[in-house]
Amino acid sequence: MSYVIRSVRADEWAAVKELRLAALQDPVAPLAFLETYEEAVGRPDSFWQERTARGAEGADGLQTVIAQAPDGRWVGTVTVLLEEPGTTDWAGFPVERKQGHLVGVFVRPEERGSGLTEVLFDAALEWAWAHGAERARLIVHEDNGRAQRFYRRVGFLPTGVVVPMPGVPGESELEFVLERP
Repeated sequence: MSYVIRSVRADEWAAVKELRLAALQDPVAPLAFLETYEEAVGRPDSFWQERTARGAEGADGLQTVIAQAPDGRWVGTVTVLLEEPGTTDWAGFPVERKQGHLVGVFVRPEERGSGLTEVLFDAALEWAWAHGAERARLIVHEDNGRAQRFYRRVGFLPTGVVVPMPGVPGESELEFVLERP
């Protein structure tokens, strides 16, 4: 099966919303995402329109990449945010190098194991490298072993940085990085 891998377009906000809501209903969503289905489903259309436009084709600071099946259905996504040196990341840590931060990774369960996640990562990394990132990073929940195994398999390595889970005392996430080739 051949997929189209591409950046979203600003007018595709309804499809972005549908795929995000599907991701938030996945059984591992509490380990993988910092928002709940209930929070996301209650957001107004204007939120989804703005979110989509910020990461749409041609945007500079972030890019949302999707995988589209031959029947047109969106089956996977990843977003890459550029983080600039001298700024602070979402968790309050200083950013020391220009880096791409991969977030929102999701592939529908029926598509998992097909190599689609690797293709999505390749597209996200290509975008980050083309925009001057020196490395890529991601944050993964300490209990999300499946994701950690995948990230290691595609070259990401743990840095030892531990990020406390916001609002969840006693739980942490781990930083993984991939240096630019």
